[in-house]
Amino acid sequence: MSDPNATREQERLALQACLDAAKSPTERNRFGQFATPTDLAEDIVGYAAALAPSGAKLRFLDPAFGTGAFYSALLRIVPNERIAEAAGFEIDPHYGAAATNFWKDARFALTIADFTHAKPLPRFNVVICNPPYVRHHHLQNGDKAYLQARTLQLSGMKLSGLAGLYCHFLGLAHAWMTEGGIAGWLIPSEFMDVNYGEAVKRYLLDRVTLLHIHRFDPNDVQFADALVSSAIVWFRNEPPPADHEVKFSFGGTLGKPRMTRLISTRALAREPKWTRFPVADVRHRTEVPTLAEFFNIKRGIATGDNSFFILAEEEIVRRGLPMEVFTPILPSPRYLPVDEIRGLEDGSPDIDSRLFLLDTKLPEHEVRRRYPALADYLEEGKAKGLPQRYLCAHRSLWYGQEDRRAAPIVCTYLGRGDSRRGRPFRFILNGSRATVTNVYLALYPTPLMAREMDRNPGLLRRVWSALNELPHDVLLGEGRVYGGGLHKLEPRELGNVPAAFIAELLQRSSSVIRTEQLSLLAESPTERLATMKTRTSSPIPA
Repeated sequence: MSDPNATREQERLALQACLDAAKSPTERNRFGQFATPTDLAEDIVGYAAALAPSGAKLRFLDPAFGTGAFYSALLRIVPNERIAEAAGFEIDPHYGAAATNFWKDARFALTIADFTHAKPLPRFNVVICNPPYVRHHHLQNGDKAYLQARTLQLSGMKLSGLAGLYCHFLGLAHAWMTEGGIAGWLIPSEFMDVNYGEAVKRYLLDRVTLLHIHRFDPNDVQFADALVSSAIVWFRNEPPPADHEVKFSFGGTLGKPRMTRLISTRALAREPKWTRFPVADVRHRTEVPTLAEFFNIKRGIATGDNSFFILAEEEIVRRGLPMEVFTPILPSPRYLPVDEIRGLEDGSPDIDSRLFLLDTKLPEHEVRRRYPALADYLEEGKAKGLPQRYLCAHRSLWYGQEDRRAAPIVCTYLGRGDSRRGRPFRFILNGSRATVTNVYLALYPTPLMAREMDRNPGLLRRVWSALNELPHDVLLGEGRVYGGGLHKLEPRELGNVPAAFIAELLQRSSSVIRTEQLSLLAESPTERLATMKTRTSSPIPA
């Protein structure tokens, strides 16, 4: 005899597919509507039932119900007599009305309304939710201010304006929980690393007892239509005990992870990158120098519209535009197969795909007087509405670019852990005067480093080689990760990479220089001049 609850789940999945098909992927993405897969919902509900006190009646709440993936799992896993109450919220009538009709015969109360505006009823001892993944830029300013104030009021969590809607859901649900109640949140793992996640982590460490964070392998995206790396966060609504340890697991499933590690809350309070756990152990305080002590690291230029401001050499010639108002710029990493760029006599890169950035500080009337063809091209930009775009509108000249000189080493900003090159990030030796866009990080030597590089021209190449030989986990541990195994490094994160190897290279370089200086003193003036000329003949010595 077939299980009626299993049959019901198949019917619910058919309804979900029908409702999803009625909306475009873009629309569902904008409103963060990504349904929880059946197997994952079962794992989560089963885990929650095991965490709840044995025999305790469950009062279940799902603040982002959809069509009821978690409620359906609850009916299949938990005996009916153990479920004292079940309730949910769904803001979208497209799903809410269909779900109300679908579950009309169940002991369930679904409210079609915005959970963030509902009056809390603190009687639920099991809160399970896959909240909408709505990024902060899709929140209206008025809504954002309301959410920040409301979340602070109900949970003490002071979220920044960069926090996504899922952070507010987590904070607002605090007021709906009983003391000692269990919560399981299926949310993007990015909160574990980014600045806006600090408030969430502080809440998890100080206000409740954080039990377990399971992070899925980024290469195993949980939602087929959302490129996010997911985590399940479990906590109990009670103050944390002294010397508490939190379970971190990674990969596999919630019940059968690939690896597990216990981390003390004391260590978590000091660690800005929680995604390093459980793969890595606690980071101990050390005097090891970091990359930021040797390089100033900056994002490349955000042009405002690459398709307009960056032109191929052939296009510049075809339009009759003046080359003197353009500066060379490297193509995106996918079109740059080499890791070393040599410069031509004019300083432009010796590569096949030669691109140039429009960059002039001349006012428009002067452009019209000197370069009529360029003035006509700027008119094309005006017709596209470029002067009104955010970046362009906040410049003194809408077409003037940020002053950014070429960097001797640049690093790719995004990368995959399973890259065919075997490296998630590439360090590129730039012997040209080409600048880069914001798909790269530019590494500029600090005064100390620049001085040492002037004294020993071979030092730059050795540093570059060492950077490309860094173990993958060193770089991945400092960055952040998204669904599909996409990793990202921000300037500060790259700057945190341990760089004892550079200090060693500098020490060796100083020893070599002292030896060479003694050798020079023993040479005749003519021999000394010849030696010095040889050292400075190449911008990037082999």
